[in-house]
Amino acid sequence: MVIKTGVVVPTLGIRSELLTECLNSIRLAGDSFIQLVAPGSFDAQSLTTSGLVDGIVLDPGAGLAKAINLGIAEMPREIMYTTWLGDDDLLKSSAVTLCEQILEESPNAVMVFGNCEYIDAEGNTIWKNSFGKVALKFIRVGPCLIPQPGSLFRRNVFENIGGLDATYGWAFDFDLFIRLSKQGSIEYINKELASFRWHSDSLTVKQRKKSVREASMARARNQSVTLRTVMRPIEPLIRVATLHGPRLFKQKRVV
Repeated sequence: MVIKTGVVVPTLGIRSELLTECLNSIRLAGDSFIQLVAPGSFDAQSLTTSGLVDGIVLDPGAGLAKAINLGIAEMPREIMYTTWLGDDDLLKSSAVTLCEQILEESPNAVMVFGNCEYIDAEGNTIWKNSFGKVALKFIRVGPCLIPQPGSLFRRNVFENIGGLDATYGWAFDFDLFIRLSKQGSIEYINKELASFRWHSDSLTVKQRKKSVREASMARARNQSVTLRTVMRPIEPLIRVATLHGPRLFKQKRVV
């Protein structure tokens, strides 16, 4: 059987229980090549022995975007579709299989994504991102509403546009989505595909203001001169909405 999908999991190796849970969820999501990107000090022998990891790449220590780029570059060449997943995030059962099917059936599609639940450190649901097709309408003019966990994109298109832009420390996923949208269609699956862990140690949460600032830069860089001029007066409002939106949703805990 030829495995077509590869999932990169960058890790520092300091949350072993969550990492194991993450890797198990990927295995249950469908057939995939799991590529771990970790520092040299991390002992992954037990993970490879148990079959939770297929490949290990040494983290160059040059930032998350470069770690993910390297992980994808070092995958077997038969891998056609790829993505990454945080070492404390989770994929839902059959998520990879569902995304693969969409890309197989839609030759013009460069990426597919679904809904995502946000969970706290204990795994309790805080809120759910199900913006769906609405997220696509705002991709170049508003906040990033597309959840990265659970998404899947074509490897050749990813490589053709230069992969993740490592000049971003946090908004490289948003920048990637915008650039991918210029190469073909992005498809939406109305199913919950992943869980994103929203907690104080999360990079996205800890550096929220910097992430919002970078998202603003990503929008501007990918807009035409005309659109950038039109959007400039309302860009501060978009930043405020992006910064405080998750806090409002967090207060509306899903029971």
